[in-house]
Amino acid sequence: MMRLSGVITFLLAGALLLGGSAVAMAQDTKAQEDKKARLEKEISIIDRQLRDVKTRSASATTKLSLLRKQISNRKALIAESDKDIRNMNRKIAQKNQEITLIQGRLDTLSLHYTRLVRSAYKNRDSRVWYMYVLASDNVSQAFRRIGYLKNMSSQMNVQARKIREAKAKLEEETAKLTALREEAKVLRKQRQDEMTSLQKEEAQSDKLVRQLQTEKQKYQKELAAKRRQVDALNREIERIIREATRGTTAKDNKGKPKTVIDQVLDAQFAKNKGKLPWPADGPVVDKFGQHYHPVYKNVKLPFNNGIGIALAPGSNVQAVFDGVVKQIVVMPGYNQCVLIQHGSYFSFYCKLGVVKVKAGQKVKTGQTIGIVDTIAGETQLHFQIWNKTTPQNPELWLK
Repeated sequence: MMRLSGVITFLLAGALLLGGSAVAMAQDTKAQEDKKARLEKEISIIDRQLRDVKTRSASATTKLSLLRKQISNRKALIAESDKDIRNMNRKIAQKNQEITLIQGRLDTLSLHYTRLVRSAYKNRDSRVWYMYVLASDNVSQAFRRIGYLKNMSSQMNVQARKIREAKAKLEEETAKLTALREEAKVLRKQRQDEMTSLQKEEAQSDKLVRQLQTEKQKYQKELAAKRRQVDALNREIERIIREATRGTTAKDNKGKPKTVIDQVLDAQFAKNKGKLPWPADGPVVDKFGQHYHPVYKNVKLPFNNGIGIALAPGSNVQAVFDGVVKQIVVMPGYNQCVLIQHGSYFSFYCKLGVVKVKAGQKVKTGQTIGIVDTIAGETQLHFQIWNKTTPQNPELWLK
């Protein structure tokens, strides 16, 4: 009894393990498909931006930045395709093994059936069977011989059924193998197309680098103009935030003005670090922090207090958390900007063509606050998060 219990436990454990493995594989496949879909969407958005900047007076630096992001995504997509192809080759090998096993079983069944048929054929005359039964020494032996003859007939029927089932299974698995090979062919073609696109993009990138190297003075002027715009934006944001965290009509016990912060909202915002929804769906093409020029390696770019998210033209922009619209400003190079307060935290949305909220208005998470604008061929949302007067890396806050 104990031995049977142990066997049952072992079988159940094995079933659970196999079930868990199947679930894990399904989850991995889903995650891989989601990643590929996201990469393909980002590539599509950047493709559109690259087509737009060609028809406008966007700088070569902008084009180079987009191309390098495109190349990065393309390489990631090729890596995912390589995984798909490896998985497909594994499936094909497994299917070949299954077919080999089924074919071996079918051969064995056919051989056994052939022997049964041959034996029945040799003794096909019914008189032989009668004589075989009548020649029995006693009634008991006669019944055993009748049983043997019936069993032989039954075996032939069972064997024939097994052969038909094995042939049907073989045909089914062969069809699956053919489908897998066709799918693998499509995957290899897609990968080859991606490689071709990657080579073209890398060639364009190299061309832009050479162009920037020969026209350094021109792009230094562009960089200086960009720096002035960034500095002006940062000063304006800092001014608004200082006023928001300092100027209020509330007073302390001594009658002096004091800062009033929505502590509940402040705590909720802080608790959601890494979980905030994205303000819009697109690839990050301009990272937070200090960076150097992609070509002039000793030239520092203006410190980026936020991130640039490439979007399709006309994309909606949503609030990342509940809050109050503190101010709407217009800045050179950034068009309309919306600043939302969340306790002592602030989220800032720039490069909007249309604003759908007003100062003092309460907004909810996911509420549309505006529509992104296209500026000098770029359709990008500039997004920032501040904790009081300290800029934060938005990618650490967004999920």
